[in-house]
Amino acid sequence: MLICRPEQSPLKILDEKLTADPGRVVLRPFHLAWQSNVSEPPRAAQLVSDILGLDDDQAELELGLIWKDFSERHWQIGEIFDERYREISEDLDLDDQAVSPVKRRLIGAYFCHEYSYAAAALMNPSIVPHPDQSGLGGEQLRFIMSMRAVGEGHISSVAFREGIIGPGAGFQLWPQSGPAMAAVADDRHQMGHDEAVSVHRHAGSAISNSVLFPVTEAQRNGLEDLRLVRFVEDDGEIEYLGTYTAYSGRAIRSELLRTRDFSSFCLEPLRGHAARHKGMALFPRRIDGRYRMVARQDGKNITILTSDSLDEWNDEGQILIRPEFPWEFVQMGNCGSPIECDEGWILLTHGVGAMRKYSLGAALLDREDPSRVIARTRCPILSAAESDREGYVPNVVYTCGATRVGGQLFIPYGISDSAIGFATTTIEAMLSAMD
Repeated sequence: MLICRPEQSPLKILDEKLTADPGRVVLRPFHLAWQSNVSEPPRAAQLVSDILGLDDDQAELELGLIWKDFSERHWQIGEIFDERYREISEDLDLDDQAVSPVKRRLIGAYFCHEYSYAAAALMNPSIVPHPDQSGLGGEQLRFIMSMRAVGEGHISSVAFREGIIGPGAGFQLWPQSGPAMAAVADDRHQMGHDEAVSVHRHAGSAISNSVLFPVTEAQRNGLEDLRLVRFVEDDGEIEYLGTYTAYSGRAIRSELLRTRDFSSFCLEPLRGHAARHKGMALFPRRIDGRYRMVARQDGKNITILTSDSLDEWNDEGQILIRPEFPWEFVQMGNCGSPIECDEGWILLTHGVGAMRKYSLGAALLDREDPSRVIARTRCPILSAAESDREGYVPNVVYTCGATRVGGQLFIPYGISDSAIGFATTTIEAMLSAMD
């Protein structure tokens, strides 16, 4: 008889938690929900006309009030208003020579709004080594953690936090030292449904203060559950890749984030039959010259996929792990990219049991042939319990990726779709929990 006890878990749960914060806001474009008819101009044009009808003193007074209310809450607010004006001017074919600098900024302000990007939830993190590891001791690792942030309208975006792990099980998150800034598209006219889109964060904005929002129609309702991995090519080139789910409000598809420096990002759709599903996670290197993914193609089992191309996944894959124990009978899935160690690939998993309760487990895959499972945990290594059961979606623990620090694993995880917790363990203890 299988009896699972929480005290048997190899994980050490740390005290620190991150929670949703309605005080973290960004400036976003404001789009009027207008309906035009033949008897009046579109609302956007009418709004611009009303602003242009103000005398210069009134326009300057209104802009001053906006500045007083919002300038200390946002970095480079004037430049953001100017850029938004340029977009409106282009859309409405305005005569820029006839619009004063004050009214340009005022028009830009009327077409912006504050958005609290993490007011509803903060969850489902993944973590990778930071591109900059300079100045650290041998037992320390600088990291970048991605988080799924959910705000008004249940729109999901990607937020980041930087920090340092080590020595031992200790870690420290860097403070968010300034206003949050939304990354912007390099070219807002090149956002086709099936095309890659390039975005960049503001040069003066730290990674921890940067947010990636949906920019295409396929992403309209969210960028969900980014699974980051530090990918090393056969020639030693390093790129940070992340699979995520793009949700339009009607359909989902898998897409890929690519970056080398976390300053500029390429967001591109994945193609092929396998990309129609959620929860794809890349191995951190090629195996036998080919890319590998773990995924869930049938909604229940964990599968493994193979491809010669990073952006096309036609292989329907083979089943890697099936639900075997009561805590995973409903379905299974991966919890981020496999982590390489001397013994093989450690794959964190999640299982769903009775009452839709989520638990985390782990498996060990063969290093040369990852389609072969060497061992797995019979009992959860982490389950929703006590205070971690309550939240936006109760009874859920979930992670989109952990990282290795020497002989240890550092695991950030989502708590009931409302907060983020942290856990550590050693590779030795994790492997000892499997059979």
